[in-house]
Amino acid sequence: MPFANLRDIRVHYDLTGSPDLPVLVLSNSLGTDFTMWDAQCDAFSKSIRLLRVDTRGHGQSSVTPGPYSIEQLAKDVLELLDFLQLGRVYFCGLSMGGMIGMWLGAHAPERFHKIVLCNTAMKIGNPEGWNARTENVRRNGMQSIAASVLGIWFTPAFRAEFPDKMRSAEKMLVSTPSDGYIACCGAIRDADFREETSSHSISSLRVPTLVVAGSQDSVTTPADGRAIVDRIPGAQYVELQAAHLSNIGAASAFNMAVGDFLKA
Repeated sequence: MPFANLRDIRVHYDLTGSPDLPVLVLSNSLGTDFTMWDAQCDAFSKSIRLLRVDTRGHGQSSVTPGPYSIEQLAKDVLELLDFLQLGRVYFCGLSMGGMIGMWLGAHAPERFHKIVLCNTAMKIGNPEGWNARTENVRRNGMQSIAASVLGIWFTPAFRAEFPDKMRSAEKMLVSTPSDGYIACCGAIRDADFREETSSHSISSLRVPTLVVAGSQDSVTTPADGRAIVDRIPGAQYVELQAAHLSNIGAASAFNMAVGDFLKA
């Protein structure tokens, strides 16, 4: 797989598809790598070129000193686009990737045709919760959070029906570098897009936007998704029968909803 040596980081990415097709950037969630988007590859490959990226601190990308910020992670995306000489693209990010998408849409709208924000929120969790999680990982490693995280990512029915996918998801999670995970926890902990006067405000976002929520997502709830829609003029909303990783838990419905939005 290719790597891009950017200003202060080596980014692992996968760019597939015909150079004649438009590009869709896929930005992963916390504790995953770009293989989390495998269920989207076949569905989108005929109509769009896919750029899957391991976010800083995840997968095979560099683990630089943390904590990180959402702005820093978003600028990594822009630097990668410049490195690959890609002008205007589509963007789809889930959870942490969705927060990255909010920053990009607000601060670099000229680089994006459309943006998809999946299973995310203007503010995720609280500092106490994030600090407790990072301390647990620091002391006990990634395996210590595996059971609770998988319970957030997928519904009980999905976990029971697809044990092979649970094993793959757990392997992906526990393979995430603990220092990179902790540093990205800091980025999510400190990000807040709710304030109208903040430089992170999304009220000025004018890129066509689709918000995807999971009906059984306990972390970034449907109410969180609808709050984003209320804040972004003209944003569309779709709710899928899934928990947090809706692109896996409801892959067919996800691919149809996102594909229709991108083609519209």
